[in-house]
Amino acid sequence: MTKKYGKLELTWIGKDKRPKLEPRILLEDACKSHHAAKRVSDADIFDNMLIHGDNLLALKALEADFSGKVKCVFIDPPYNTGSAFTHYDDGLEHSIWLGLMRDRLEIIHRLLADNGSLWITIDENEGHYLKVLCDEVFGRTNFVRNITWQKKYSVSNNFKGIASICDIILVYRKSDNFTNNLLPRSDDSSSRYSNPDNDTRGPWKAVDYLNQATVEQRKNLVYDIVNPFTGVVVKNRIKAWKYDRNTHQKHVDEQRLWWGLKGENSVPALKLFLSEVRDGMTPHNWWPHAEVGHTDEAKKESIAIFGASQVFDTPKPERLIQRILSLATAPGDLVLDSFAGSGTTGAVAHKMGRRWIMVELGNHCATHIAPRMQRVIDGTDKGGITEAVEWNGGGGFRYYELAPSLLKKDKWGREVISKEYDAAMLAQALCKLEGYTYEPSPEVWWQQGQSTEYDFLYVTTQIVGPDELAALSEEVGENRSLLILCAAWRGDETPFTNLTLRKIPNHIRDKCEWGHDDYSLNVANLPMAESESVLPQPAQGGLFDGEDLA
Repeated sequence: MTKKYGKLELTWIGKDKRPKLEPRILLEDACKSHHAAKRVSDADIFDNMLIHGDNLLALKALEADFSGKVKCVFIDPPYNTGSAFTHYDDGLEHSIWLGLMRDRLEIIHRLLADNGSLWITIDENEGHYLKVLCDEVFGRTNFVRNITWQKKYSVSNNFKGIASICDIILVYRKSDNFTNNLLPRSDDSSSRYSNPDNDTRGPWKAVDYLNQATVEQRKNLVYDIVNPFTGVVVKNRIKAWKYDRNTHQKHVDEQRLWWGLKGENSVPALKLFLSEVRDGMTPHNWWPHAEVGHTDEAKKESIAIFGASQVFDTPKPERLIQRILSLATAPGDLVLDSFAGSGTTGAVAHKMGRRWIMVELGNHCATHIAPRMQRVIDGTDKGGITEAVEWNGGGGFRYYELAPSLLKKDKWGREVISKEYDAAMLAQALCKLEGYTYEPSPEVWWQQGQSTEYDFLYVTTQIVGPDELAALSEEVGENRSLLILCAAWRGDETPFTNLTLRKIPNHIRDKCEWGHDDYSLNVANLPMAESESVLPQPAQGGLFDGEDLA
């Protein structure tokens, strides 16, 4: 920790290094997308997204279209317990883990809606450091609560030391516009209300009428009360009343005092009617397994879905995710999980009528998560919270792959546009890179992207000549502007004040870390440092592998 500008700040090796992420485009794999055969209800949601690829690159890919739109982010990142860091010493692994988490949290912060929230499951190994890191990214004032989840219901007697049966759930808000929902009222809570006297106002419970303060401490709350059944005058002896005289008289007028069925009580109680209390219960930060499930329950859910040989190491029970989404979202809200694992967040969100985006790097994105979501959509998933929320299927999702890097090195070490990009992909990628929305106009051929009502983008791999520039300038007109990304141009562009010309790929070579596909938290796959041997880039070069400009 260091103190900077009057506040504590977490420091670690390499903190100042930030990756120059490439904002990849997303390519749908229609064969893996899935939609219900028919609409089940008017609330069916079809625009959910399952993304296969590195989650840091995926978050960057989502940033342009979803910034400020995600209501709730739930992530269950690797806990950094050492299993993924066998090739590194403790200090280095800790620093890498913090850096990789920081990079993700910063994008998540931008993706969250102003009234959105972030929920992170973690253990005590990194939980306290992650708390300080979140304080930096979100601001300490936006820390909501540290929730303790009882993940185990028993401990082996053979365990040596102090066993861990709880995990931490860190909760942060984007701003003070976030307000959590109430928990549904439990049967136990509702059972405390009854109606022994058949009051027309419905069930009620008795509330103590005496104050904790003594008669000496609150003399203004000391007065005589008459029992209407017996005529006995009840005086304050030790405790004062809880309410002043005027309020007490209002209770009498409204017949809210309870003296027992036959007036046998020595002091009254106040009737609190169920119809007058909030429609729900205030949540707290102790979540026992009986309420939200435990790891054993989660593994049984996983076995039921994937089979005994395909159990995930640390699945989360559906009831836990249900609790989080109940508190943080409403039907129709967008939920994001960038560490999808076995797909529990998407399954629960879908059953609860929330929109969802999940990201997963592993191959099980296609082999496990997609089939799981298909069963949810088809209504054949009977486990988890299905019965509790009366889920019957419906909706759908689209399956996406991250596009390959836009630039790749040719045989001479030059960065050129990848041949895997066709014209439409290239235009879409450059729009995202330049901060434009990819919206090709069906009527105007040069309007491929748009940043404002009057500012457009046009991409071509051709060399633009002076006659074409003149024609484009005339079509764009005085009140609009056009950014042209092209291989090259001939002639003088300065007379065309409504046109801006840039050569590709030269214009974009320094914008990103091209060709970097793995920013995963498995640090064995990460380079220890950038290579100091970098081939010089030519001032001009081919657009595509093996090509030169004419």
